[in-house]
Amino acid sequence: MFLLNLSVTTVVTKVDSEAILTSVSKGAILIEPSTMTVLYEYQPYEKLIPASLTKVMTMLLVCEAIENNIINLDDELVTSEYAASMGGTNIYLEENEKMSVRDLLKSVAIASANDASIVLAEGISGTVDNFVKKMNEKGKELGLTNTVFKNPNGLPEDGHYTCSMDMAIVSCYLVNNYPFILEYTSKYEDYVREDTTKKFWLVNRNKLVKFVEGVDGLKTGWTQEAGYCLIATQNKNGLRLVSVVMGASTPEARLKESMQMLNYGMSNYEKVVIYKKGDTIASYVDINITPKTFNVYVKEEVSIIKRKNEELKDVKIEKQIDYTNLKDIGKMKVYYDGNEYKVVKLGIIEEIKKASFFEVLYEVIKEVFLVSD
Repeated sequence: MFLLNLSVTTVVTKVDSEAILTSVSKGAILIEPSTMTVLYEYQPYEKLIPASLTKVMTMLLVCEAIENNIINLDDELVTSEYAASMGGTNIYLEENEKMSVRDLLKSVAIASANDASIVLAEGISGTVDNFVKKMNEKGKELGLTNTVFKNPNGLPEDGHYTCSMDMAIVSCYLVNNYPFILEYTSKYEDYVREDTTKKFWLVNRNKLVKFVEGVDGLKTGWTQEAGYCLIATQNKNGLRLVSVVMGASTPEARLKESMQMLNYGMSNYEKVVIYKKGDTIASYVDINITPKTFNVYVKEEVSIIKRKNEELKDVKIEKQIDYTNLKDIGKMKVYYDGNEYKVVKLGIIEEIKKASFFEVLYEVIKEVFLVSD
């Protein structure tokens, strides 16, 4: 294993890949999202056209906007003339038509609706140009090295490109931080405008969500220029994997290659949990605060991905805790087999506040007279 430091927040671990695809697309990758361990790759940095895989970043920014209370799922957004003019796959929104963020997001996630993508982009950022700027800023933040977004839906446009590695990074970030999106991407079919005369059937082109156990997303894409693309994610036997196929020649080929990668990963690898999210890793006592004893916990799961027939190698933990800075108390470095494997932020479980004079006095008296609670 070796580490590739892509950004401050994204570290990708690679294992030795073997040839597992019988038919080769233009770019492919298989990755475990919680550890960012790459299990297989083929031309991962090849510059390719993403088509509707673009919408993974769009969905990510929608989820982020919901988290930051910029919009909420029950808000109704108004369709602009521009949004109503979109070509390709649509739910046929009309100018000035209102639709909830929930149904718009569902339409993007299930049916890859181009018009719904534009309505969401304009609702969040005011204009498509402003939203596209956010897309590229988020890409920089995540450490994408070979991606430029020109629009929120992936319709053909000069200079709009990415690679399978970058699409994997965005997808992993999405499922790691906003798992509720899987409630939408896992659906094979649903409806919008159900109580109207314009009831519309949404159908997912990702057939794996219907026919393969544990597959609950994530996004298909196709244009003449891009070929057939698919980001799939499967959660089975305690292991989640994300696969990306770009530039396949047929829809059957993208499904076949995705399943070859997912089956390979599920058959050959397992996840060993070292710390669960929320596990306490230290405690501290300070009579100047209340409660005087507080616990430090890990903010995310710490796991190791290894081959099923391989023994777990040496795991070492290095805690870096600053008890004087309760807002940003520190981090924990995890080393696996002598290499830095993961850096995890730490937090405090209890709600901390400064102790009053009388609370401090009481603790001092207790110590002096050995009074127990």
